[in-house]
This record gives sequence, structure tokens and C-alpha cells, in this order.
Amino acid sequence: MIKSMTGYGKAVCELPTKKITVEIKSLNSKQLDINTRLPNLYKSKDIEIRKMLAEKLVRGKVDFIMYFDQLGEETNATINRPVVKNYIKQLKSVYDDLGMEISELAIQSVLRLPDAVKIEYEELDEQEWLTILGCIASAIDSVNTFRIQEGTAMEKDIIVQIESIINLKEGVLPFEHERIEVVKNRLTEALKTLENNIQNDQNRFEQELIYYLEKLDINEEKVRLENHCTYFLETLKEDAPGKKLAFISQEIGREINTLGSKANHAEMQKLVIGMKDALERIKEQALNIL
Repeated sequence: MIKSMTGYGKAVCELPTKKITVEIKSLNSKQLDINTRLPNLYKSKDIEIRKMLAEKLVRGKVDFIMYFDQLGEETNATINRPVVKNYIKQLKSVYDDLGMEISELAIQSVLRLPDAVKIEYEELDEQEWLTILGCIASAIDSVNTFRIQEGTAMEKDIIVQIESIINLKEGVLPFEHERIEVVKNRLTEALKTLENNIQNDQNRFEQELIYYLEKLDINEEKVRLENHCTYFLETLKEDAPGKKLAFISQEIGREINTLGSKANHAEMQKLVIGMKDALERIKEQALNIL
């Protein structure tokens, strides 16, 4: 069973004073590339989160986002009364000197001055963190479920393309025998046109003909191509075979290219082009396999 590197997962959990939301998005990548966005309160848990992601998701470009919504009217921002009183006292003195009355707008401006509002940073509750860990694990499970679904669809398409390559390879057989006869006849006819001008050594001609036909023989390439395709299908059943499949697809490509270079026949070339088209689809899919 294969998994896609593409995935998405989301999980939500509610704590007494806040609602935590975790979102994870995964795309294909040669290595594991994790990017996290966390509220300041949870920055200290970044390494622990990365370790969880690495163990469960293995490879891919992973974006991890966690945010929370405050529940109720509680807030960690409070007015710094002594500082605000001192600001207003000074401001009132300036207004009195100018013969003006202090306005509500002036008081609003005071609240924007440095240290007028103080933030009381809460400490991370470890019991609360255990609940959040469960939320993160749930989001990761959702990503893996998504990956499996995508992988199942990809596997079906890849098998179809591999079978297409095998069928096209079998279609080469009748043209292969026809091609050899055409080459023999062409060389024989060419030799006949030269018989009046040169002395013909029949034995040497046959030796050269055999050598030439051996160069055009594609039995070895066909056997290797089928073996690579069989190995590819077997590897699909392994866990996380993405990199391995990429290597095997390269070997399949080499055999197809050699078949094309030896084809020397228009219909065989068409079959080879069909094989290359199927292989390109396989390579595109293999890039996204875990």
C-alpha cells in the first residue's frame, strides 16, 4: 500500500478558557521539511511537535499551524492603573496651564502610551498540554488518512500505466520479425546493384549481416524491461517505496530508450512513444509517493 505525500488534517479541542485549532498541510518534497507557526505560549514545545511530525509523516513539505480562540471574557491584558493615573495627572496639569478641560479623547490617547496596558503572560499548564497533544495526534491521523486515500487512487493509475508499457512491449513482436526481413532484403538488394562493379564474398556478407542483425536485436531489452516492470509492481506493496520507485522508473526509461534507438521501424517507434508517455505519467505520480 502506498501513501501520497499530499495530505491535510485538522483537529479542534476545547479547554476551560480557550479553543485550540490545529491544521496540518503536507506536500511532496525530497526530504522532510517542517514549518511550524505557534502561539508564543507554546513556542517551547516546538521541538516536541517536530518530533511527532517526523515520526508519523516521515517525508514531505509539512506546514503546521496552531492557534487558539479565547473563550469567555477573560483576558491577560490589564490597565496599569498607577502608570495611567500618573499620565493623566501630568496631562491635566498641561490642560490647566492652557485653560482647557481634559477630554475623553485625551484619556483614550493615554491608554496608547508606553506601559499603560500590561500583559500578564500565562504559564503553560502541563495537563492542558497533554490535551493539546491529543489534538495534534488527531490532526496527524487525519493527514495520514488523506494520504492513504490519495495513495490508493495513485496506485490504481500507476498499475494501469505499467500494464500499458507491458502490453505495448508485447505489441513490438510482429514488427520485430518484419523489421529483420526488411533489413535483410534491403541489404541484399543493395549488394545486387553492386555485383557488376565489385567482387562479392558471400561468406563475408553473411557474417556482416549477422553482426548487423545482432546489433538490432532487442530481446535482451524486452526481458529487462519486463523484469523492471514486475519489480516496480512488487515494490508498490512495500512501505514508503517512493524513492525506490523513482530509481526503478529510471531503469525502465533506459530500456525504453534503447528499444527506440534500435527500432528502425515506424510502427515500433509509435509503440515506444506510447511507452514513454505512460512512463512520464508514472514518474509524475512517483514524485508524490511517500
